Amino acid sequence: MISRSAREMGNNQFGIKGFISTSLIDWPGKICSIVFVGGCGFRCPACHNPKLVLHPDSLDDYPLDEICKSLANRSKWIDGVTVTGGEPTIRKDLPDLLRIIRGYGVNIKLDTNGSNPGMLADLMRTNLIDAVSMDVKAPLTSTAYSAVAGVTVDIRTIKNSIQLLRRSSLEVIFRTTAIPGLVEEPELESIKTALSDVPRFVVQSFRRTETLDPSFAHIPEFNRIRVDDMRERFEIHSSNSVTPQKQACGGHF
Repeated sequence: MISRSAREMGNNQFGIKGFISTSLIDWPGKICSIVFVGGCGFRCPACHNPKLVLHPDSLDDYPLDEICKSLANRSKWIDGVTVTGGEPTIRKDLPDLLRIIRGYGVNIKLDTNGSNPGMLADLMRTNLIDAVSMDVKAPLTSTAYSAVAGVTVDIRTIKNSIQLLRRSSLEVIFRTTAIPGLVEEPELESIKTALSDVPRFVVQSFRRTETLDPSFAHIPEFNRIRVDDMRERFEIHSSNSVTPQKQACGGHF
């Protein structure tokens, strides 16, 4: 059954480019569906969803009514829905999409790079999200962050998003992808220090797949021993948090 709010949106597909009906690893401790939204303001060279970031218009829209049908049929069997990208918060109509999803009585997790604290604050104020996974790309300086994000970043926006999430009652996970030559032990140490009082910070490992910068597809991955050591040294887990499954940043489209 398609909700009234979805019908009222007509042909607006909200830039949705993909949908996974069931994931056991995206939302730690929960079974969820995943909605992929196209477009992003960053150009991270190691991004593993380059088409979704660079050329979202070249990808077919995933029908909103199909997602609604899935949620209507499965809302009792899933714990929630993750909305990821790309970067969902660049879309002004994101609140409308989240209201449609919320209409099926499910919790919502937002994946974000923290580049739009204004949108994040609005979503928190209107109770449209229950959890946030925020990627912290690099140490919190403009130079370091811009190098990893692939564009000039106003580091104040990232810090503002972190502060919003620090003060919130939402379920929050901060995460950083360790990338050879860009984000290694010294960078992780700096990030951990900046996030020292957060309940959860996880380290994810770069995967050599299709990447936005093709040269990164040829960079050797960190070996398992080194990755495990990074996680042991730099991750933060409060006593009541669920340890996330280990995966690359974001969902893979």
